[in-house]
Formats: sequence, structure tokens, C-alpha cells
Amino acid sequence: MKDKAIAILSLFASTSTLLCCALPTLLVTLGLGAVVAGAVSSFPWLAPLSQNKEWVFLVAGLFIGTNWVLVLRWDRRAACEVPADGAGAETACHVAGRFSRVVLWMSTGLYAVGFAVAFLAFPIGEALGWL
Repeated sequence: MKDKAIAILSLFASTSTLLCCALPTLLVTLGLGAVVAGAVSSFPWLAPLSQNKEWVFLVAGLFIGTNWVLVLRWDRRAACEVPADGAGAETACHVAGRFSRVVLWMSTGLYAVGFAVAFLAFPIGEALGWL
């Protein structure tokens, strides 16, 4: 149960990094600043998140890192403990493990995209003379 909660939190945290920081940066870079202004006026909670993007990315990274540790530790044990229910419990255990890995990879991908856009895209564009 704890593993599933951390998997969901890591997905939520990585998605929030996209909403607060990466997506607005990408839209402004593409010249769509009016869209960002409209989004911030419709969802005022985006402004404080964007102002604290370092903390948002740090917390999201901690959740995702914790999820990696839990999944890798779970994979090393490789066998699910089978309670009295037998095969049904073992199947449920493997489905939960697969779910955790899928959420982990989705979270890691979202986090990587968010980090690249929020922290790397603008400096690289400036260095190459694109901006």
C-alpha cells in the first residue's frame, strides 16, 4: 500500500512540475505568452508554484527517487509473499508491481521533460542564438 501511494505521489509531483514550470516556459518560448497569462488568471495557484519551481522540482525528484528505491528493492525480492488466498493474491501482487513500474517510468519521463524545458531549454536556446 505504501509503495502504491508513493507511486501515485511521484506521478502527481512530476505532473505538477510540468503544469507549474515546464509548460508555461515552453509556451512563452514559442511566443504564446497570452495563453500563459490566461492560464494564470484562470488558475491562480500556478503563479506561486512557478515562483518556487526549484522546490517543486526538488520535492518531485525526492518522490520519484523514493519510488525508484522501493521498486528496485521490490524487484530484488522478486517473489510476492503469497497469503492464504493463493494464486489470486500472487496475481494481484504482480499486477500491483507492474502498475508501480509503469507509474515510475511515466513519472520519470514527465520529470525529465519538465526539467529539460524549465531549466535547460532557455539557456541552450540563448547559447545557440535561437532566442
